[in-house]
Amino acid sequence: MSDLDADALLVERVKRGDVRAFEMLVVKYQRRIERLIGRMVRDADLVQDIAQESFIRAYRALPQFRGESAFYTWLYRIAVNTAKKALSDLKRDPLVFESARSVGEDGEETSRAENELSDGETPESLMASKEVAHAVNAAIEALSEDLRQAITLREIEGLSYEEIAEIMNCPIGTVRSRIFRARESIAARLRPLLDTRQGERW
Repeated sequence: MSDLDADALLVERVKRGDVRAFEMLVVKYQRRIERLIGRMVRDADLVQDIAQESFIRAYRALPQFRGESAFYTWLYRIAVNTAKKALSDLKRDPLVFESARSVGEDGEETSRAENELSDGETPESLMASKEVAHAVNAAIEALSEDLRQAITLREIEGLSYEEIAEIMNCPIGTVRSRIFRARESIAARLRPLLDTRQGERW
């Protein structure tokens, strides 16, 4: 059974009053939602509160969910809107990436001791890769909100153009344009560091 089919069955169970089924959806997507919100807000203490509010809103709105899109696409859109509303209420600037860090598939931050180098790695190459990661984060931070959100959903969350268009409530062509412009802007800031040829993108 695919993830989409499994989600659809759980959603139907929730609609029939099975609260446990919704808890299973929360467990499945909580880390991904928190990771998404964590890239949208400066205040780490707000992430869990906004995530919880997102799931509460999703639970209340679930009877109106028609299944015309994937459940997680619908949930992501709720989370993005909830985060934007929270930031607006607090009069804070949205969508700020934190400093460079490596996040595993399960959402946990992964790290390796500074003195543990893998084969072929040198202190110089490790420093260079950290410098690149920092530059990428700085470049993403400098993007406008729309570009930053589009590139996050595509490159970090791995969503399709169709899913991003639904979440951002705009045409696919606009999504493609935003992602292209974001990549160009990031590449332009990285070129001096990487000494890449004109026209190449990351």
